[in-house]
Amino acid sequence: MLDIKIIREEPERVKQAMRDLNDEDALSRIDLIIELDERRRALLVEVEEMRGQKNKASKIIGQTRNPDERQAKINEMKSLNARLEKQEADLREVEASLDEEMLWIPNLPAEDVPVGPDEEHNIVLREEGEQPAFDFEPLPHWEIGPILDIIDFERGTKLSGTRFYVLKGLGARLQRALITWMLDIHILEHGYTEIYPPFMVREHCVVGTGNLPKFGMNLYKDHEEDFYWVPTAEVPVTNLHREEILDGDELPKYYVAYTPCFRREKMSAGRDVRGIKRGHQFDKVELVKVVEGDPEVSDAEHKKLLADAEDIATRLGLPYRIVQMCTGDLSFVAAKKYDIEVWAAGSQEWLEVSSVSNFHDFQARRMNMRYRPEPGAPTRYPHTLNGSALALPRVMIAILENYQQADGSVLIPEVLRPYMGGVEVIPVPEVEGS
Repeated sequence: MLDIKIIREEPERVKQAMRDLNDEDALSRIDLIIELDERRRALLVEVEEMRGQKNKASKIIGQTRNPDERQAKINEMKSLNARLEKQEADLREVEASLDEEMLWIPNLPAEDVPVGPDEEHNIVLREEGEQPAFDFEPLPHWEIGPILDIIDFERGTKLSGTRFYVLKGLGARLQRALITWMLDIHILEHGYTEIYPPFMVREHCVVGTGNLPKFGMNLYKDHEEDFYWVPTAEVPVTNLHREEILDGDELPKYYVAYTPCFRREKMSAGRDVRGIKRGHQFDKVELVKVVEGDPEVSDAEHKKLLADAEDIATRLGLPYRIVQMCTGDLSFVAAKKYDIEVWAAGSQEWLEVSSVSNFHDFQARRMNMRYRPEPGAPTRYPHTLNGSALALPRVMIAILENYQQADGSVLIPEVLRPYMGGVEVIPVPEVEGS
């Protein structure tokens, strides 16, 4: 959530940011927010004045000995109480409306975010690694998986419908190996604390991370209980410290978590329907940071977070590139975001495997998460950051397509072999009777 002072004091700057973000809905709400804020502050002054009058009148009544004068003061008090109750009710109503409107306003882009209307204006900062060269025509993963008998699309559809699949045999084992290996790297080498969170959270948690109210159509919800299936581990992990005041010496906090993720993918209907690139359920290892509320500090932490995520792609031997999002392709909550995209040789495309974001104090304000820099100091809002390291389905795609061999088999990246029980290759199954 934005600081209301920014909207109050710099309305034109905020409006221009909404235009840069292509968020016409948010832009249309700014004037109403300013009006509600002015009304709220005026009512607050009136309420405080009435409360002062009430306290003063109470003392006078207590000191008045004349019965007629005392009764007159009591009658005045009743009238004042009625007017105060009405003003307090109006204040609560205005505050509720203001809070609701504020939830629809996205974060402001950082000053160094490039301005552009859509993803075509994102900037490729650099490419790392070499794309594999083949002396045969490489296959896409939706052909490799069935040939190796490690992905079953038909039975996935039979069980749950479109955009679901079944991993089996060495495919399931490769997925498990990736998860465990990535967790170990982040815990043992990058200094993160592992979290195993609930996979369902209450509504205030998805409001806190900015998934609600704007993106409710993409969330799975239990309509009998206040539960949402997590769209990413970012939601439960960042909310660990909601409504808390942390000591300054507790920061920074680095967390890593594996969770399955559940998204309805309504916004991508008709896109990427082949293979496992975009499903309603997928696995992901997520990094979350809570750091000091200082842009220089969080910017440095953002770069380190990107490096930690990149490290996974580098060790897997996957060619990748770093893309900086322009304003038109920036997420609702991010002040600044980099994507890591790996090359998939069979599909012949770059696949996003991580979005590494700095949210500044946007999420902390929505969660009322604060910290006290030192004893006795005023509380401040920390900055939160997160990034996948990495998202499994597309990492699986890149491994299957980049490590495929002429005989149809797929090599296992060396770093994963100890986690695969020494298995070095996923072979083509022998045909019965051959």
